[in-house]
Amino acid sequence: MKPHLVCVGGEDHALRIPFLMEVRERGFQITAVSTCDGASFLRHGIAHRRYGFDRFSNGSGKAGTIRALRGLMAELRPDIVQSFDTKPNLLTPLAVRGQVPVVRTINGLGWTFSSRAPRALALRPIFCGLQWLASLWTAATVFQNRDDQTFFERYRLLGYSDKRLIAGSGVDIGAFAAARHLGPPPARMRQELGLQTAEVVMFVGRLTRQKGIPTLLKAMPKVLAKRPDARFVLIGPWQSEGPFAVDETEIRRLGPEVLVLGKRQDVPALLGMADVFAFPTEYREGVPRVLLEAGLAGLPIVASRMPGCTDVVQDGWNGYLVAPRDADALADRIVDLLSDRKRAKAMGARSAALVRERFALPGVVEQYCDLYRSVLAARARGGLAHSASAGRIAKRRLGEARR
Repeated sequence: MKPHLVCVGGEDHALRIPFLMEVRERGFQITAVSTCDGASFLRHGIAHRRYGFDRFSNGSGKAGTIRALRGLMAELRPDIVQSFDTKPNLLTPLAVRGQVPVVRTINGLGWTFSSRAPRALALRPIFCGLQWLASLWTAATVFQNRDDQTFFERYRLLGYSDKRLIAGSGVDIGAFAAARHLGPPPARMRQELGLQTAEVVMFVGRLTRQKGIPTLLKAMPKVLAKRPDARFVLIGPWQSEGPFAVDETEIRRLGPEVLVLGKRQDVPALLGMADVFAFPTEYREGVPRVLLEAGLAGLPIVASRMPGCTDVVQDGWNGYLVAPRDADALADRIVDLLSDRKRAKAMGARSAALVRERFALPGVVEQYCDLYRSVLAARARGGLAHSASAGRIAKRRLGEARR
């Protein structure tokens, strides 16, 4: 009988459909649990269940979400649970509490450790405490970059769980190539968007302050002063980003040199018309999927020197790394790439080769499946009793702390 893997994530969980399909091909029964409607999963024959939480809240509603997840796990009866994203990673182990082995993937440390706002600084000790507590009901923790692994080790947030370093969730190279082939050719897309022979600098991601959009906006006039034919194309959700969203007037005031396309389903084809990919994030990323796709499209990349980005971009080899919030450095490096097209093309080719070698989906999935088999084998040997014991210890320590 196939082991049943339940994979829990947030609103972007559908991006992991290729990952889940590959895991299914390797002998697992799959159920996805997410906060989205599930239509995308069902189209690919993946069972889906929905739960709800507000990703912008930091307090209310968590107890209800834990109860909802606990009820889903009792109904689905998985053999192993995989969680992604900050809040699911915290809430899933607390819901399961050692009844089923949980594997968590730390895909970045999120807003709390990216922002310098007083609220974020105040939340950091709480975050660490919750991570420690969740770790006591976690069978294994996967890190996407060494910076996050070092952080968890330094602050002893791993509890009794095993640890693995697996670079990203993988990119489906064949599906990416097919999507580019099925889309309009770059010249037609440029024509339709009014870009014609412009030098296109592209960003893909949430249009938020944490993703560095204000820094990119400050860099734009500096780039245009030296490369007047440059145009900036911003792709990603905007209105859905609540308090983190960049105000529309900040973008519109820059005029026709900036094109905002919003959330799109044809990103692989759109990347084909770009000359440079800019990613000035201030966010502690896992391994940003958009950097893998930009690399696979053969684009030279200018990114912030932040965890996750440094796992994809090697400064001066396949792109450039700049300090976060440094608009002058960002502009200078974009201009360098636009001015030296031969070097930019060579860097883009190296990006494509790097992604194919290190981040291809089959290799990443094989590492996960090896981990799942190891966790299941430990459970069969009675390893789950250790997690349950850890849970009892956690409850006792919580009681002592409250007294």
